[in-house]
Amino acid sequence: MNKNEFAPVDSLCNKLREYSAIDPALYEKFHVKRGLRKSDGTGVTAGITKICNVHGYLMNEGEVEPIPGELIYRGYNINDLVANVEKENRYGYEEVVYLLLFGNLPTKTELEEFRKHLAVSRQLPDNFAEDMILKAPSRNIMNKMSRSVLALYSYDDNGEDTSLKAEMHKAVSLVAKLPVIMTFAYQVQQRHYYNKSMIIHPLREDEGTAQTILSMLRMDREYTPEEAHLLDILLMIHAEHGGGNNSTFTCRVLTSSGTDAYSAYAAAIGSLKGPKHGGANIKVAQMLDDFKANIKDWSDDGQVADYIRKTMNRETNDRSGLIYGMGHAVYTLSDPRAVILKRKAFELAQGTKFEEEFRLIDAIERMTPEVFREIKGDGKTICANVDLYSGFVYNMLGIPQDLYTPLFAVARIAGWAAHRMEEMMTGGRIIRPAYKAVAKKRDYSSLDER
Repeated sequence: MNKNEFAPVDSLCNKLREYSAIDPALYEKFHVKRGLRKSDGTGVTAGITKICNVHGYLMNEGEVEPIPGELIYRGYNINDLVANVEKENRYGYEEVVYLLLFGNLPTKTELEEFRKHLAVSRQLPDNFAEDMILKAPSRNIMNKMSRSVLALYSYDDNGEDTSLKAEMHKAVSLVAKLPVIMTFAYQVQQRHYYNKSMIIHPLREDEGTAQTILSMLRMDREYTPEEAHLLDILLMIHAEHGGGNNSTFTCRVLTSSGTDAYSAYAAAIGSLKGPKHGGANIKVAQMLDDFKANIKDWSDDGQVADYIRKTMNRETNDRSGLIYGMGHAVYTLSDPRAVILKRKAFELAQGTKFEEEFRLIDAIERMTPEVFREIKGDGKTICANVDLYSGFVYNMLGIPQDLYTPLFAVARIAGWAAHRMEEMMTGGRIIRPAYKAVAKKRDYSSLDER
């Protein structure tokens, strides 16, 4: 046993498990909305927002009616935002950040000024990389990003200033710096834990967010316009997803307490790390590796369906019974992010070594609802979510799994910032839902009598 371990911890943990056990029937008895979800699967309304609408079903006489999913940023459909960026052959993430933070689409001049401001704001404070990243490597880059965001508080002379102007400066600064923190943390991780070379490139002010990420990650700094545009679209569709997702709600909860920006954003990163949230893309990648290794003919729908069946019966992969990347809390017929990403993934994969894997993922998407109905006896409508294709696209871009979830955070900082400021301006009350206490009263006994 490690000398720092507390000897009787195993028996104490067993006692704690026994004492903490809660009868599942009590949740129904006291009408507890577990996970803040209603019995029909819809969410408990906890706030009002003008930032984003995640629309995936209609309620028809008390029943969920499936519809094609919609993702709306400040009134603009994500399909329109992506389509116009593609049509004009330009990068769109910075435009989305501007829209989310300031409420309106920028003019050409405003967008150019914003891009320039982000470029000069990417530079980390003097000695920050050495003191906060290089000297304390982390196996998990999300933890390093969270710690680094908290550490930036110490470099901000106005860290406690929560005026709107000060908050906006902090938000824009973090949007700019988080990709750099991520790439630095990755390079240090590779050197310290995997005995690989560490290359830290100087920043280029003429590169946008997607370009900067690829440039900083690759030893030769080379990337094609198609690669940069694809990563840019990934950032666009991950930038925001309503106030009810776990990390955004976490940010709003901390904000409602009156705490500083760095604390709220660091907590949101910690939430996103979880495998039930942003970390789900890693679970999809691991599941796909298992499918590829155990299905002889990826093009045979019958073999794919058989393996899905085994997976749902807890016979394969991690024995969870889950098909990661399938199903969503809100979307029913389709996740608009998955639809966009699937189209872009096929464009890049067609005619390459990745096309066969793309068709396997497509088969998983097609066959899972059928197998789900067969095994569960449930007519619930399920669709692919964004995670089913995001890891595949990252892999095609040569981005390692260690960066899948950190890239999600790099994109989502824009949405978190928008929600933090909306909460500050319109919330007005600390968020604190109630818990029903069911512990029985006990008489106190003196130390000698225990």
